[in-house]
Amino acid sequence: MPLTKKKFERLPKTVVPSNYKLTLKPDLKNFTFEGSVDIAVEVVSNVSTVKLHACEIVVHEAFYRDAFSETKLNATTEYYKDDEEIGLKFSSDITAGKGTLSLKFSGELNDKMRGFYRSKYTLNNEELYAAVTQFEATDARRAFPCWDEPAIKATFDITLIVPEGKVALSNMPVISSQELGDQLVEYKYSTTPIMSTYLVAFVVGDYDYLEAVDEDDVLVRVYTPKGKQEQGRFALDVAVKTLPFYKKYFGIAYPLPKVDLIAIADFSAGAMENWGLITYRETALLVDPENSSARIKQWVALVVGHELAHQWFGNLVTMEWWTHLWLNEGFASWIEYLCVDYCFPEYDVWTQFVNNDLGQALEMDALDNSHPIEVEVGHPSEVDEIFDAISYSKGSSVIRMLHEYLGDQDFRKGMNVYLTRHQYKNTFTEDLWDALGEASGKPVGKIMSTWTKQMGFPVLKVSQVQDGPDRRLTISQSKFTADGSPANDSYQWLVPLLTSTQSEPRKPQVLALLEDKTQEFVIPNVPEGDWVKLNAGTIGVYRVMYPSDMLEALIPAVKDLSLPPKDRLGLQSDLFALSRAGLSSAVDVLKVIEAFENEKDYTVWSNLSSNIASISTILQYAEDIYPLFKKFVRKLFTNIALTVGWDAQPGEDTLVPLLREVVLSRMGRCGDEATVAEARRRFEAHVNGTAKLPADLRSCVYTTVLHNGDAETFQQVMKLYDEADMQEEKVRLSRAMGSVQDKELIETVLEFSLSEKVRSQDAVFVIGSTTGSVVGRELAWEFMKNKFSILNERYEGGFLLSRLVQSTTESFATEEKAQEIEAFFKEHPMPAAERTVQQSIENIKLNAKWLQRELKTVQEFLKSST
Repeated sequence: MPLTKKKFERLPKTVVPSNYKLTLKPDLKNFTFEGSVDIAVEVVSNVSTVKLHACEIVVHEAFYRDAFSETKLNATTEYYKDDEEIGLKFSSDITAGKGTLSLKFSGELNDKMRGFYRSKYTLNNEELYAAVTQFEATDARRAFPCWDEPAIKATFDITLIVPEGKVALSNMPVISSQELGDQLVEYKYSTTPIMSTYLVAFVVGDYDYLEAVDEDDVLVRVYTPKGKQEQGRFALDVAVKTLPFYKKYFGIAYPLPKVDLIAIADFSAGAMENWGLITYRETALLVDPENSSARIKQWVALVVGHELAHQWFGNLVTMEWWTHLWLNEGFASWIEYLCVDYCFPEYDVWTQFVNNDLGQALEMDALDNSHPIEVEVGHPSEVDEIFDAISYSKGSSVIRMLHEYLGDQDFRKGMNVYLTRHQYKNTFTEDLWDALGEASGKPVGKIMSTWTKQMGFPVLKVSQVQDGPDRRLTISQSKFTADGSPANDSYQWLVPLLTSTQSEPRKPQVLALLEDKTQEFVIPNVPEGDWVKLNAGTIGVYRVMYPSDMLEALIPAVKDLSLPPKDRLGLQSDLFALSRAGLSSAVDVLKVIEAFENEKDYTVWSNLSSNIASISTILQYAEDIYPLFKKFVRKLFTNIALTVGWDAQPGEDTLVPLLREVVLSRMGRCGDEATVAEARRRFEAHVNGTAKLPADLRSCVYTTVLHNGDAETFQQVMKLYDEADMQEEKVRLSRAMGSVQDKELIETVLEFSLSEKVRSQDAVFVIGSTTGSVVGRELAWEFMKNKFSILNERYEGGFLLSRLVQSTTESFATEEKAQEIEAFFKEHPMPAAERTVQQSIENIKLNAKWLQRELKTVQEFLKSST
């Protein structure tokens, strides 16, 4: 079913801005703001109407003054609501040349987490509000009339008039402040570099901060809720290390005199890279040494690394239009790992990349309803939908593959060429390929267009013969489809091949470029019987399908851990995907899983656990088999559960706390009696204050006791939620609540999600947390339908809407449910989540097919193995 496209045109280029002198005065009591803007423009050709963007703001006065005469031309205003534009109509033509367009306007500090909006927080038991911004992709127009397109860059002189005693921040440092009377203060900020409107930002509220300067004397501040500045220390340390790292990597200094990182109470995304004033969810910036888990600490490091990368890649050089969004997000999602690996090598983040990003990308991109990395974007309603795993995770995965193929030296050289050549300008994807091609002498554009302009990725089928001392491989490619059906033969990629061998398992070698549908390759000096692994390091964006002889040779290397973690992870991840597609038997996959009994690596277990969760979700619809499957999982996880135990050991590896959480959570969900009993014991001690749970154990303990608990347990968790002072803890507790099994308790959780107690940004995840059981799934879907108008209005146009649709629909496993969901969304269209609806329907049908195809043989296997 093709996506519906709204009619759309970009603004005419007859008038273009060069500078905005913008003054805003937010009213934090009545949730309104007043503003005025003088826009220096160049009139390219005579016009009588000037069109610019404005949404949900009222223009009270508009006039134009020519630069060379004092003639003032007044304008009448016409609103084009559907296009989020206004027309300023003049009684006579404005003649070509320079001039100033002046407007006075007002608007609402909305509660939708977009544009210029209000964010609620508590200080000294008093409810207060901050005025904050979120403009990406197309919401600067909600704060002031502007040319709200990334290519129409200008400089900004910002003035904020705010209540006395409030912190007031913008992209640049304050250059002057004065008291105006009526308890108001006016702050003027220095002129910004030339930049896109979506990167403008201002924040007004109550905050504390910590500061430091990096080795290049850039002032870095982390702003936190009042009284919590120490929770900004970790992010500050990461930022101070990261800025110089990027300066050296890109060969270009950070272009602004300061950077502020600020925790915002109500925030729809994880963070936003506004130039010099980066906004974050509290859980993506704040780390409490005692109450933050290792998982959150790592998450904060990655998000800080991601947003700081954007200060160069995205802000200094900006995509020309949202079609090239992936350039911003894919690149930043790759280099955040490079940066965190530099700051914290002990995190082993590149193995986690294979799980978090590559795995997610391959899963979505196998669907018929995926989209190319570069997707043509027109109307603003289409933009939010591509802030997804393809733009971020597939984007970063193809960058990682290209980096490996070119080598770090040529890649860095190319990055410097790209950023230097295009600084303060806008680019197309091809501009990056040109720069990397120049630096490396390789046909980067030719290779990469096969990855960015067509949807999907290949599955490589490989066979081997021994040829004297060498191994001869025959490799063929075809498009991988989630349902295993033959794909259109026109799909073809230029695939960088990496291999490793038994004699050098940790040394990936670039074999060559697979350019044809089928090619032969020779790997020299591989003794007969030794294994050969394709996609060494799991760096390539493809699946591999081995014949049984090659797969069987790799199994002992999985068992004795001589195959490196990234390769063990990639191997079983491919097997799961091939089984889901019907290209291999689920039983064969379960047999291979048993080879992981000696596994020690956190990321491999994490990936295994999520694949097992996918099978578990489907087998819940086979009540006679599901208990057998849980028994199989308990047996698989028993050794590693005993190895990691419950308590942190002195000097244990940095990733063991994350492994402990994965393992104990899985055992708890599968009803392991000893795990459940110990979780209850520790939970009781935590509740009654005799032994506080370590932060790293809280998530798995909460989910385990709720999954196996009753109304009393639920009330205890709700009390902890009410008393929690830290947003991380509230999120942890609220996302665990959906683990309850009782129908009435699930309904209570769903109602709670929309209560005043839950921040709007978190409600989506609370609703999603109830979908782990058949009953919960049905109730969440009914809730979604019954509350549709409330939820649609609350999240309209934002990407949280897509998350909500995905979590409440994709885990069903019958054709009837797929039809019901399709019919509902036909009656209740959601343009910003249209693609997500189609992806969910496709996933439901895949689940149903898997169940029908595999049920009998899986049942026989589970009976014999347990």
